[in-house]
Amino acid sequence: MLFCNMRKEVIIFTLLLSLTFVQAQTTNNKDSLWQTLVTAKEDTNKVKTMLRLAKDYETNNQDSAIYYLEKSRQLSESLKYEKGIFHYYDQKSVVSFTKGDYERAMEENNKGLILARQLKDSTLVVVMLNHIGIVYGLQHKYQEQLDYALQVNNVFEATRDSSRLSQSLHNLANCYNGISQYRKTIDYAWRSIEIATKYKKKNIYLNRVYATLAQGYQELGMSDSALYYYGIAIEQSVQSNDKYAEATIYGYQSTLLGKLNRFSEMVHVSGKSLDLARDLQSRQMVANALISVANALFLNGRNAGAAKHINEALAIATKDSLTQELFNSYDLLAYVAARNGDYATVAWAKMKADSIHEVVINDQIINSTTELEKKYETEKKKKEIIQLQKDKQIQFLSIKQKSTLNYFLIGSLTALIIVGFLGYRNFRHRQQLAKQQDELQQHRIRELEKDRQLVAVDSMLKGQEEERSRLAKDLHDGLGGLLSGVKFSLSNMKDNLIITPDNMAVFERSLDMLDTSIRELRRVAHNMMPEMLTKFGLDEALKEYCNSVNTASFLSVKYQSLGMETRLDNSTEIVVYRIVQELLNNIVKHASASETFIQLIRENSRLNIVVEDNGKGFDTTLLESSKGAGWVNIRSRVEYLKGQLDVHSEPGKGTLVNIEFNV
Repeated sequence: MLFCNMRKEVIIFTLLLSLTFVQAQTTNNKDSLWQTLVTAKEDTNKVKTMLRLAKDYETNNQDSAIYYLEKSRQLSESLKYEKGIFHYYDQKSVVSFTKGDYERAMEENNKGLILARQLKDSTLVVVMLNHIGIVYGLQHKYQEQLDYALQVNNVFEATRDSSRLSQSLHNLANCYNGISQYRKTIDYAWRSIEIATKYKKKNIYLNRVYATLAQGYQELGMSDSALYYYGIAIEQSVQSNDKYAEATIYGYQSTLLGKLNRFSEMVHVSGKSLDLARDLQSRQMVANALISVANALFLNGRNAGAAKHINEALAIATKDSLTQELFNSYDLLAYVAARNGDYATVAWAKMKADSIHEVVINDQIINSTTELEKKYETEKKKKEIIQLQKDKQIQFLSIKQKSTLNYFLIGSLTALIIVGFLGYRNFRHRQQLAKQQDELQQHRIRELEKDRQLVAVDSMLKGQEEERSRLAKDLHDGLGGLLSGVKFSLSNMKDNLIITPDNMAVFERSLDMLDTSIRELRRVAHNMMPEMLTKFGLDEALKEYCNSVNTASFLSVKYQSLGMETRLDNSTEIVVYRIVQELLNNIVKHASASETFIQLIRENSRLNIVVEDNGKGFDTTLLESSKGAGWVNIRSRVEYLKGQLDVHSEPGKGTLVNIEFNV
C-alpha cells in the first residue's frame, strides 16, 4: 500500500528528466560569463550570455535561472530580437515544468510555438511541439504525449540529427514508461545511449537516460540491474552538477530499496534526496522528499521521526495547494497513527485522504468538460476565419488585376537573374556530384573489405568448431574406447594372476588412474563440443555449463533466460556458447568473484547477453591494448555476429558485460 501511493510522483519525475531537448550551448565557466556580462554592450550577444547563464542554473538554482531569463526577455524586447524572446519562452517553460506549474508551462510553450512559426524555423517549431507533448504527459494524457513524441522523433530520424535523435529517443522511452510498456522503455533508452556514445555527444544528459533505463528494469523486477544503472546515473549527475536529476534519482532508489525490504538504506538515500531538494528550493520536490523520508522512517519503526516529516510535508502541501502531496501525506499519516494506536487520527487522516481523492476526480471531470467547450469554440472560430479568408481573397484578386503589368516587368528581370543563378548552381552541382560519387566508391570499397574480413572470420570460426567436433569425436570414440579396453583387459587379468599384496596395491592404483584418465578425457571432449548444445540447444547447454561451474568452483553462478523457447541457428548457438564460456573462464581466473549473474533476453529479432560479477573489477581502458587470446576471441565472435559489446567496470566495483545483436 505504501509504495503504490508514491507511484504517481515517480512517473512525474521521470517525465521531467527529459525536458532539456534544445541542443545545449557550450557552457563556459560561470565566472567568465559573469565577467562577459559586466562588460557586454546592450546587444544580442548580451542576450545570449544571459541565456547561457540561465541554462547553467536551470538544474541547480532555479531562482537565479528565472532572474537571468527575465533580464534576457527585457533586453530582447527592447532590441526586437525575436530569437532571444523565443529562447526565453523555451527555457522559461523548462523552469515552470520543474516547479510543477504545468498551466504556465503550456502558456509559455504556446507563445513560443506562435513565435517559431512566425520565424518560419521548423527546428524551433519541433522544439515547442516536444515541450507540449511533455506537458500532456505531466497531465497524465499519455497517448497525446506519445503522439507528439513520435512526430518529433520521425523528424529527427529523417534529418539524421544524432544529438536531437538521441534526446527524442529518451523522450520516447519516458512515454512508454508512462503507459507501462517497460520493454520498449529499455529498448529506446539503450538506443539513446548507443547513439550518444557512438557519436560522442557531450550535450546529452546521459545521467537522465540511465535513470529511465533503470526504471524500466525496476518495473520488470530486475532489481540488480536497476540499482546498478541508478548508481551510474547518480555518479554522472554529480559530475555534471545536475542536482535536480540527482535528487530525483535518489527518490527512485528509495522506492526500490523499500520494495526490497532494505529499509535502513532507504532512510539514507531518501535523506540525500531531501537535502538536494532543499538546496534547489523547489517546494514540491521538498514535499515529495519529506514524504519519502517519512515512509522510510515508518518502515524502520521510527514513528516519531515519520510523523515529524509528514507534518512538515503537510505544511508545504497545504500552503502551495499540492493535491497529490496532500493525499500521500494523509494516507501515510493514517498508517503511522494506526501503529501508535491513535485510531481517532487514523479516521481523520483517512477522511482527509478520501476527500482529496474525490476532489481530484471532480477536477478531472471539470477539465474534460472545459476541453470539450474549448473544442467547440475553436471550431466556431475556424469557420469565422474561413469566411474572412474568402473576403480577403476577393480583395486580393481586385488588387492583383491592377498590378499585373508591374508584376510582368519585375518577373522578366527576376527570370534573367534566375537563369544566371541556375547556371551557376548547375556547375556547382556537377562538382558536388562528382565528389559524392568518389566518396560513394570509397565507401563501397571499405564495405567490400569489411565483408571480406567477415567471411574470413566466419570461415575461421566454422573451421575451429569443425576441428573441435572432430577432435571431440576422435577422443571420445577412439582414445576413450582404447582406454576402456585396456581397463577391461587389466581387470580380467587381475583375477587370473598371483600378485603380492604390495603389487596388488600398485595394480589397483593403476586401474584408478585409468578411470581418472577416462573421466578427464570425456570432460575435455564434452567441453570441446557439448552434447547438450547439439541435442537440446543453447539454453539447456548454458544451464548445464553454469551448474558444472557451480559444482567445480567457489563461484556462485545464477543463470536466467527470457524468450529462448525457440532455438537459434546452429552456428549462432555455438558462437554465443563460446562467448559465455570465455567470459566465465575469465571471471574464474581473474575476477576473484563470489557471485556471477548471467542473463539471456530474446525479444523479437534482438538478443541481449548480460554477464555481471561482484569481483575486483578493472580499468576498462586496458582492454584497448589487451592482446590476451580470451578478449580477442570474444571481440572477433561479437564482430562475427555484427553485435555491440559494452564493458562496464571499475576497480573494486565488479564488472558488467553487455552484448546485443540481431538473430
